[in-house]
Amino acid sequence: MDEQRHESTLADLPHFPPGFRWGVATAAFQIEGSTDADGRGPSIWDTFSHTPGRILEGATADVAADSYRRAADDVALLAELDVTDYRFSISWTRVQPGGTGRANVPGLDYYDRLVDRLIDHGIDPLPTLFHWDLPQPLEDAGGWLLRDTAERFAEYVGLVLDRLGDRVPRWITVNEPAMMTLQGYALGTQAPGRTLMLGALPTAHHQLLAHGLAVAAIRAAGSAEVGITNNHTLAVPATDAAADQFAAAAFDLIYNRIFSDPVLSGAYPDLGGFDLEAMPGLDDGDLALIGAPLDFYGLNFYNPTRVAAASAGSEFAAAGLPFEPVEFEGVPVTGFGWPVVPSALADVLVGLQDDHGERLPPIVITENGASYPDVVRDGAVRDLERIAYLDGHIRAMRHAIELGVDVRGYFVWSLMDNFEWAEGYTQRFGLVHVDFETGQRTRKDSFDWFRALVAGRHVPA
Repeated sequence: MDEQRHESTLADLPHFPPGFRWGVATAAFQIEGSTDADGRGPSIWDTFSHTPGRILEGATADVAADSYRRAADDVALLAELDVTDYRFSISWTRVQPGGTGRANVPGLDYYDRLVDRLIDHGIDPLPTLFHWDLPQPLEDAGGWLLRDTAERFAEYVGLVLDRLGDRVPRWITVNEPAMMTLQGYALGTQAPGRTLMLGALPTAHHQLLAHGLAVAAIRAAGSAEVGITNNHTLAVPATDAAADQFAAAAFDLIYNRIFSDPVLSGAYPDLGGFDLEAMPGLDDGDLALIGAPLDFYGLNFYNPTRVAAASAGSEFAAAGLPFEPVEFEGVPVTGFGWPVVPSALADVLVGLQDDHGERLPPIVITENGASYPDVVRDGAVRDLERIAYLDGHIRAMRHAIELGVDVRGYFVWSLMDNFEWAEGYTQRFGLVHVDFETGQRTRKDSFDWFRALVAGRHVPA
């Protein structure tokens, strides 16, 4: 993409507050590969991806984007982007191969080198301590259904802090606990592949408890900042009918509020609509840990969800759920088929401000991006749809800031194409195209667009 095209897409973007953070995000299991290197143990995603029929086209993450061996090259790409921060995740199974016991020194060495490389290039590391790759031995013992898993997580966090805590300025505890609960334990579409439906709710509480224990450990270790990352969607009723309105509210509760309310307000929402008097697994003192003040709240956003009352005979009705997602009409969609409605991001941000007021810490958009069927032609990837998606959501974020929401940063998902969970390699989110046969990296037009934005050449602070 040439400079003139940069000018046409960036010149009228709004200004952002001084000190605003610009970054990109990745996750260890999706990019690292080298799954049997240097003492790493198996995670639930290793098991899931090697189970026939679980991943599209039978793909595994054994190599993925090969970033474990190409870390220096990938940090060079980050430096070229001129981002202020890099959000990556630390693989629990590299640090504790079995989920308990002493640290695996070679695994910590890898992240030690990565942190140093980032700092040497003037990039702040923003590690996520848990991004879905639960050690398989812990899952065999019961996984997130057990309170003990939260205790084991706190032990692992202590090992990481001992090694990296002197150089990391801010941490994310847990990534998207909603997806682990809903897709991993309730619906079974992601690892570990259980189909417990509402029986999966204890996993939500235990992940949030793990977050609270990690916050306490990080606070005890020093002055680093800490937050959590939750995935949010805007639940839009399919019609004005009372049944659809109720369905959207129920979906909002089970997808958003169960995971955000205890962190931001210190209490779970009323679960009476699901015939529950209280959150399963809740003990005295848990909410004080979970609701401890944060330095920032990480928000991942991709799309809104249109929700209708569950139709008779649907899988949702059969499971006792009052809702089912339905398609949006008349809006563009991503390669995933997700609706592109940037204004929904502003609605989510303003809604959080309205709901939580002064208790809401500064927000960082820790993931936002879109998949498209990118192809390299003549050494280039002309991903104009992705640029339009990012442009629209950045404008929506700025609108929320103008309305009084304190947003401090924005991270694109993702730096590079990767192993996209159950979709294997069929969905590409990266600013950098990866040839998964050779590992070749090719900068997309969106890479150049985002670099120009970050550089501030057209968006002065």
